Amino acid sequence: MKAATRLMLIYNESQKTALAGVLITLLPILLPNLFSPLTRASPSLFSEWIAPKPRHLTLLHASLNNQIFFKQHLQLWSPLPFQGYKPCVDIRDVPPLPYKSRGYIQVFLDGGLNQQRMGICDAVAVAKILNATLIIPHLEVNPVWQDTSSFADIFDVNHFVNALRDEVSIVTELPTEYAWSTREYYATGIRATRVKTAPVHASADWFVENIPPVLESYGIAAIAPFSHRLAFENMPKDIQRLRCKVNFQALVFVPHVRELGETIVQKLRNPPNQLQISQTADLTVKSDDNEKKGSGKYAVLHLRFDKDMAAHSACDFGGGKAERQALAKYRQVLWQGRVSKSQFTDEELRNQGRCPLTPEEIGLLLSALGFSNNTRLYLASHKVYGGEARISSLLTLFPLMVDKKSLVSEEKLAQVDGKASLLAAVDYYVSLHSDIFISASPGNMHNAMMAHRSYLNLKTIKPNMVLLGQLFLNNSMEWPEFQQAVVNGHKNRQGQIRLRKDTQSIYTYPAPDCMCQA
Repeated sequence: MKAATRLMLIYNESQKTALAGVLITLLPILLPNLFSPLTRASPSLFSEWIAPKPRHLTLLHASLNNQIFFKQHLQLWSPLPFQGYKPCVDIRDVPPLPYKSRGYIQVFLDGGLNQQRMGICDAVAVAKILNATLIIPHLEVNPVWQDTSSFADIFDVNHFVNALRDEVSIVTELPTEYAWSTREYYATGIRATRVKTAPVHASADWFVENIPPVLESYGIAAIAPFSHRLAFENMPKDIQRLRCKVNFQALVFVPHVRELGETIVQKLRNPPNQLQISQTADLTVKSDDNEKKGSGKYAVLHLRFDKDMAAHSACDFGGGKAERQALAKYRQVLWQGRVSKSQFTDEELRNQGRCPLTPEEIGLLLSALGFSNNTRLYLASHKVYGGEARISSLLTLFPLMVDKKSLVSEEKLAQVDGKASLLAAVDYYVSLHSDIFISASPGNMHNAMMAHRSYLNLKTIKPNMVLLGQLFLNNSMEWPEFQQAVVNGHKNRQGQIRLRKDTQSIYTYPAPDCMCQA
């Protein structure tokens, strides 16, 4: 009997051990992030356990009962008045291209969609400066998003070449005798045809002095790295206008991206009846007959609040000690103590306007500016740090907020899903065609939209980060005082044209280089 009992106990223990073994085996499959290394693309799951809570409850509750008056609503949604400038990139009496090109220019562009977009514009400009033939730029695989999309996957190549045919010679591929000049070739050794000494923001003269000898010797020059290698100051007017022509006319997305973007735009402008129903059961949508004047309009919020940005900012986002420690660890792994902001306190950073706005804070900003809770708000974002818990306050304020996945079927998204550059291209299209665009923090998308929408005289709200940082530090501030401060602080930050200063980017401030006074 004792022997039988002992055997039964051994059998039960074996079952438990086997079950535990199976569970451990399945954990990486069921929870793939649990054992993932701490990388940009796949942050540790443990840092997300504690759900962030609202930090500005008094303001949040008051904003839910905020009455939007007709005059404020009308001013907010009214188009920008004409500001005295119009697009002006076509150059009159363009001299014909020289009979013979000096050789081929090849560039390799890293970064995300908008950084690569700037690089493409600069590549065309450099080819023009050198009287060389440009090979369609090679887009590097982004180490964060692992997107392998090529130029031809994102942009309409035929339109690009034809739009610039009178300005620059462009070919889609190298002739057979230069077929060896590939990304892999330059990655495996020192090559005489590679130019890697171009300084950041080099002058036109630098390219004229350093690239032609390589072209004359080999017929081809591969400039890598190339991003941010062409200066903005002391550049010939025709080169500046050419950069804008590339940016605003030649770079057009491939048809299926434009079609998907247009589908989203039409759904935002003509929402089905069910979209009008609040997702928050106990929230009464405030409206009056005058509100109908805003029908058919929508705003885009570019919400960049990913883990990289949160960690690099060195700010406190209200997730408690666990979140602060997780972000500090993440920061140390990625940047090994090279984040200068970490030497400042959260209060110091916020007073300087150096902390990105959280979804809750951008929601309070929008509400104070006059966006009501029946605003059709499109969320252009990749992944929000903190997940649904972080974005819940914003969704409470704007229950009709949507994104591409909630507007388009999985079948239609299949061509772009999982491809960061194509998803960003869709967001770019929807953002460009919106009535109002606002970005929660500075960055390449923010700058690209500021430039393109300024060029087209479209309303673009630029948050006053210093003011907002100081306002959100004041825990005793009541809603009327907060709202008045926000409105006053953003009167001249809604798309008013600002003339570019010498060292500023033409990809942020296109006037006066690419715009003429009418």
